[in-house]
Amino acid sequence: MAMDNRKLRILRAIIDEYILSAVPVGSKSLSRNTDFALSSATIRNEMAGLEGLGYLEQPHTSAGRVPSDKAYRLYVDSMLQRAKLTERELAVLQRYCGVRVSSVEEVMRETARSLSEITNYTAIVLMPEMSESRLRHLQLVPLAQGSALAVAVTDAGVAREAVIRIPPDMSVEELEQISRMITQRYYNRTISTVAERLVVEIGEILRERKSFLQSLTGTIDRSAASGTHLVELSGATNILHYPEYRDVQKAKSFLAAVENKDTLYDLLKQASGMEFTITIGSENKAETLRDCSVVTASYKLGDLALGTFGIIGPTRMQYGKVLTILEYMRASLGEVLTGLQDKE
Repeated sequence: MAMDNRKLRILRAIIDEYILSAVPVGSKSLSRNTDFALSSATIRNEMAGLEGLGYLEQPHTSAGRVPSDKAYRLYVDSMLQRAKLTERELAVLQRYCGVRVSSVEEVMRETARSLSEITNYTAIVLMPEMSESRLRHLQLVPLAQGSALAVAVTDAGVAREAVIRIPPDMSVEELEQISRMITQRYYNRTISTVAERLVVEIGEILRERKSFLQSLTGTIDRSAASGTHLVELSGATNILHYPEYRDVQKAKSFLAAVENKDTLYDLLKQASGMEFTITIGSENKAETLRDCSVVTASYKLGDLALGTFGIIGPTRMQYGKVLTILEYMRASLGEVLTGLQDKE
């Protein structure tokens, strides 16, 4: 059985209605749509054909039909139209752009919070990858006797801090000298490159401090790795507002999935480098997210790809609206991060 234009129109109408109502759609409901001018019997036959093609499913407790993952994929790929933002949505986004922030972590938290508020779905944001960021400044700040604070600032405005042990005879002046030496030699090099070369290259100059430099290298390595799995999450319980998740076990499964930062990291990492991705239901690799759809966007600082952010919601998500919001946020996030970098 072929998918003709009439079936496509009926399928789109079913998807649009189900996204808004969450109620299985019947032929009588569609026959009242003046755009069709078709009888209920004709629509019912077309719906049976769509079910046979795998685009519709019939819940056991209802005579109506609901779209399948296959239907949503067709909808997203060939029927989707970007939606306009409402005044409220624009106000939330503009408020986000006006918030004063002092760190990348704060930017990411505010991004996740704003996205969950505006969409009423769950928002996830992957922090910038520290290891591939480029060094702008390294500062060793003396603390109590025998310790210092190592602060690495990158081109993304990311600052990573860690306490490091120092030799008892190391002076404030020597800490400052090492800070300048590392900053000058490795300015604009990736953090991973700094970690690889620091001991060998600086160790040749400061041989008596080689063990300290090894300790500093380990600190930089751990700092870079610790940033890798930083995923900011907001609005985890928003999903409970949707009737699909009134089932307690289904709700528990979703909450367990979004609380697992490794799962979210893998999801966002796989989408890195792509402007937008939409993964629907069974397309998700994580078993616990196969009742959901995930829409992601990547963000940049200039030409540098920094990370990924996105939305998790039911498969009957308002895809057109979500894409419009992510596109707006993607541009805004780049501007906010550029402003933050300029302050460094």
